[in-house]
Amino acid sequence: MEDDAIRGFTVIKDGEITWPAPPLKLPAPPAPKPAAAVVKPEEKKKSGVGTAVMMLVAAVLFALIGLTAPAAFIGHFTVFVLAVFVGYMVVWNVTPALHTPLMSVTNAISSIITIGALLQVAPPHVAGRLDFTILIIAVVGIALTSINTFGGFAVTRRMLMMFHK
Repeated sequence: MEDDAIRGFTVIKDGEITWPAPPLKLPAPPAPKPAAAVVKPEEKKKSGVGTAVMMLVAAVLFALIGLTAPAAFIGHFTVFVLAVFVGYMVVWNVTPALHTPLMSVTNAISSIITIGALLQVAPPHVAGRLDFTILIIAVVGIALTSINTFGGFAVTRRMLMMFHK
């Protein structure tokens, strides 16, 4: 009977009526946080240097990939990099109030990925291509995006049912 959840559900114990449960004891409010430390201009420059170094390393890496990779790979790699960037901007810049509409967008994106993976399951024969490896990656992609799509529809349906009486 010390557990608040069990006490709230218990109506009769040992023949004695225990309903309604006593009000919950709320924890004390947390102490106010101290004011945030003021960031000195020198510290801002240090964080900017780290970002600049990271961007320089990424640019050099992309340049090396561009100089050594075949032309077909460059097209696919460009689409991949743009998709990662757009996905990052879409997901991380959304306020929590818009997560359910965002779920519909991610369902559409997952559907596109599923279609692309389905096309890779039975691609036209290309000499020197690792068909078995592509098949395994495509099947895993279909499985993961299907889970994401069906889960997204389930979450969206539950959210829409909240607005029905």
